[in-house]
Amino acid sequence: MILQILLIVNSFASSVTPRNTVAVHQYLSRHHSVQVVETNERGHATRFAQDAAQRGVEVVVAFGGDGTLNEVATGLATSNTALMMLPGGSTNVFVRSLGAANDPVAALQQFSAGLDHGNIHPISLGRANGRYFCFHAGIGFDAAVVELVERRASLKRIIGQPLFAFSTMQAWFATYDRKFPHFNVEIDGRKIPNGYLTIVLNSNPYTYIGKKPVNLSAAASLDKKLVAITFRKLTTPHMVNTMLQAIRTEGISVSSGVDIQTDVEDIKISFPAPFPYQLDGDYLGEQISLHIEHCPDALRLVKPIIV
Repeated sequence: MILQILLIVNSFASSVTPRNTVAVHQYLSRHHSVQVVETNERGHATRFAQDAAQRGVEVVVAFGGDGTLNEVATGLATSNTALMMLPGGSTNVFVRSLGAANDPVAALQQFSAGLDHGNIHPISLGRANGRYFCFHAGIGFDAAVVELVERRASLKRIIGQPLFAFSTMQAWFATYDRKFPHFNVEIDGRKIPNGYLTIVLNSNPYTYIGKKPVNLSAAASLDKKLVAITFRKLTTPHMVNTMLQAIRTEGISVSSGVDIQTDVEDIKISFPAPFPYQLDGDYLGEQISLHIEHCPDALRLVKPIIV
């Protein structure tokens, strides 16, 4: 069956090159009708995806990093157009969480096999102040880290994950206030005061360090409701222990400084002073209130077939 496909390419993403873009286009064009567009500004991919959905395009392929994926998913949410993705960024959390290869050409074969065999399924998404996210939302400290990374966007393509490590250290020791809380959280009506960092998971892992997944909760799944993890203190020993647990096990444990809620539908975060937030690794600025919702069956997703 010949499908109408829109290939959205972020040529600025870390692993996207003219050569592999041509290879992807040629591979998809063997059996389908493919149009290619390139993004050149924030929000561009969302507008391309929305237009494709309105025109009845059957599949949109997002070739870029997690930020490109987030924009395309936002544009396609609640439509009948399916999303297929290829890893073009430095981390590619969502693609890898589905078991696909981190190489765009290898992943292309896996996702194309899924497309050809009709391996397309509705998945849930999270939504924060009207914008959707695929795998996680970060409020507080980790958003401050992402903001520092985006200040050096030109270096991100060159050095990749070491930039995240450097930005984490900079935020921890210099730019993020760890003495005073940054927000209050209300999860399905249950109030949690004095938050320093909240991570809302729609899937697991939270991220990857090299090839190693950072698992915060095995309960997080595209087939379930959200998981909300709130850190009520940010001390070095506590966070080091948490990170080691996340790398060595399938998820972190509840403690005096960590609140974990599963099967979450509604989260409200607020504070008199603005706090930063990010969605799927895309920094979105500061807010004094944030409303996060679980949205079941919000997106049709092409899943890979792993041989």
